[in-house]
Amino acid sequence: MNRSDLIDAIAERFAPLTRHDADAAVRVILDTMTHALARGHRVEVRDFGRFAIKRRPPRAGRNPSTGQAVSVPEKHAPHFKPGKALREAVNGAADNAVERPA
Repeated sequence: MNRSDLIDAIAERFAPLTRHDADAAVRVILDTMTHALARGHRVEVRDFGRFAIKRRPPRAGRNPSTGQAVSVPEKHAPHFKPGKALREAVNGAADNAVERPA
């Protein structure tokens, strides 16, 4: 599912909303989550999961083409931890999945 599919699903489920309204709602939600993470806050959606920022400390790396040591600076990366309900739904779906021929 991508952003367009999500917008279509919201517009379908909530008949009074137009596709344009659903697009605006999705945009506001994602922008708000992005800004909260950028400020260093954690975003938690009950039964779905939580988004947080993980710190990656500076380290020494190697240039793959020359083998020369390179200093890699500290980074902050978004991290998602699924909630219990999401994990159970995914595991239940995986248990009930039909194997497809290769």
